[in-house]
Amino acid sequence: MTGLTMMTDHRVRGGLAFAGLAIAAIGLGGGKQANVRPTSAQRIVQGAKDQLTWGTKYDPSYERIAYPNGDVPRNKGVCTDVVIRALRHAGCDLQVLVHKDIQKAWRAYPRYPGTKGPDSNIDHRRVPNQVVFFKRHGRSLPIHLGAKFARYWKPGDLVFWKLDNGLNHVGILSDRINEFGYPYAIHNLRTTAEEDVLAKWKIVGHYRFP
Repeated sequence: MTGLTMMTDHRVRGGLAFAGLAIAAIGLGGGKQANVRPTSAQRIVQGAKDQLTWGTKYDPSYERIAYPNGDVPRNKGVCTDVVIRALRHAGCDLQVLVHKDIQKAWRAYPRYPGTKGPDSNIDHRRVPNQVVFFKRHGRSLPIHLGAKFARYWKPGDLVFWKLDNGLNHVGILSDRINEFGYPYAIHNLRTTAEEDVLAKWKIVGHYRFP
């Protein structure tokens, strides 16, 4: 193959084979290397990983924020803010998407005490609202683990859990893989962290978006 070197790196973790394909262009277009744009999933993962350096502390307080592209100060937030910020890095403003969807399908979303209509300050930051949105507009995937389902768990996927205390939680699957072949998750319970917690709590939702 003239001017093209292909290298395939096969890694096996927990009996699962992950094939990474590295393509280096040599001597093509006057020696210029091909420009490969990252996928949506890669941008989502990078947007989540960027948050690991922010020192964000868990803070569920209500705040009035701008619209569109509104956000609380990045030194604070909740689990849903990890998702919002990661998707925004990938070019998706979940604040706008959820707000417009609630306006169109008010009855499809949960009711909250004191809520009389859509609220762009908080609606996209509620876990149950994110579940409804991704169920309506994302790709629903299996919530089971095990060899039969391992191929469905990909970096950039959104995972929703029911914690042991009954609270709802969400995180983004990372490109870091554990010894059994499953991704770590980037989430915020106390601070934004990348941890091997996919199987730690009851999984109640698994989506891919966009």
